[in-house]
Amino acid sequence: MTVTGRQEALQAVNTLISNGGTNIADGLKKGAKVLIDRKWKNPVGSIILLSDGQDTYTVSSPGGARPRSDYQSLLPLSIHRNGGTSLHIPVHAFGFGADHDAASMHSISESSGGTFSFIEAESVIQDAFAQCIGGLLSVVVQELQVRVECVHPRLQLGSIRAGKERDFLVTVDIPVDGSCNEMSLLKVGCVYKDPITKESVTFEEADVLKIQRPEITGDLVVSVEVDRQRNRLRAAEAMAEARAAAERGDLAGAVFILECCHKALSETMSMQAGDRLCAALGAELRAMQERMANRHVYESSGRAYVLSGLSSHSWQRATARGDSTDRTSLVQAYQTPSMVDMVNRSQTMIFGSPSPQPSVRRLRQARSFPARPQPR
Repeated sequence: MTVTGRQEALQAVNTLISNGGTNIADGLKKGAKVLIDRKWKNPVGSIILLSDGQDTYTVSSPGGARPRSDYQSLLPLSIHRNGGTSLHIPVHAFGFGADHDAASMHSISESSGGTFSFIEAESVIQDAFAQCIGGLLSVVVQELQVRVECVHPRLQLGSIRAGKERDFLVTVDIPVDGSCNEMSLLKVGCVYKDPITKESVTFEEADVLKIQRPEITGDLVVSVEVDRQRNRLRAAEAMAEARAAAERGDLAGAVFILECCHKALSETMSMQAGDRLCAALGAELRAMQERMANRHVYESSGRAYVLSGLSSHSWQRATARGDSTDRTSLVQAYQTPSMVDMVNRSQTMIFGSPSPQPSVRRLRQARSFPARPQPR
């Protein structure tokens, strides 16, 4: 934005007034209209939605309570991921405080391809926004589609599960074959859209993934990278199962699920090797257990904390929850260098002043998790 553009934006913000109530649906419609109608369209343009309450205007049942199944109706059709419009508008939702509708806002973000963050304290809002904006500034490709082709005729592809860097864990059933010492397994390719040129780019991997099939094998060597990705998926699945149990009212069962997952992770090779992602997953599982101590705690913060974690692991993208933007927090997964830079700027500047403040905390310059554990 130009200097004049910034001044005009601030003037527009300063003219806004509130008169009570929460109207999420109309807010989203207005945001979508602004993005669709503007002359110059940013290919990574997004809506940031901050709400501290329940929607009091839209989709009310006769008794005044909104059915949980109607969350999707809060999202304008023009910004659904499958809405058919040429302009894709993700909604990055931020639930603030104990009274916001975490389930609704998480549903909105998931439907639009955005993320959901839980803002527990007012002091975290600016850092959380900075982290989100840093993520938008680091987009390099859009609409990525990965294609995995089985080369061996009897190879069975079990599943492909994804998590900017994205990690994909591919499960395959490798057949017994004593006819050769080397077996060809997979070919990988992808197609994506360049956000600048808006052109589709096709990439074909020339090399074929192969494995050795000797008659005699040595000691089993576990890949740290594969092990940590299995732990990531295991933790995300446990979080989803625990959330489902908590919504049924079975908080004890939810805590048990999280405890079992934490114990299983602690016995893995990557956790025992000090892998930072696994340490972060363990800290997150413990935090979720604490927020399921009783129904009041779960309703006020536990549900939002879990949903924000699920959003983060689903998209492999950093979301704010608790103190996750603070450098002392272990729950720091998926931050890109651009996110770290923006949070640094947020924490060292007061709004409207370019001068760094000497009393505020600083983040370290790198926060991505290494592929292999570093020596102590």
